Amino acid sequence: MAGKNNALQKPVTLSGDLENVIGKGPMTRAQVTSKIWEYIKGNDLQDSKDKRQINPDAKLSAVIGKDQISMFKMTAAVSKHLT
Repeated sequence: MAGKNNALQKPVTLSGDLENVIGKGPMTRAQVTSKIWEYIKGNDLQDSKDKRQINPDAKLSAVIGKDQISMFKMTAAVSKHLT
């Protein structure tokens, strides 16, 4: 079992664009992922035919790009906004 010092539990600093979507940091990577999904579901941004695809709105597109993105590639796009 992973200890408390794993990467998901280490607080990270968020970019301004990411803070506009999920709120002020620092947060753990696990919290960032959770908040991103809250935002996606709360704004109905999952594709209606393929729930694995995300259709970003104006705020989220500043973080993950304007094009539809797979939920599997979204994490890599979001990680560019963490330090």
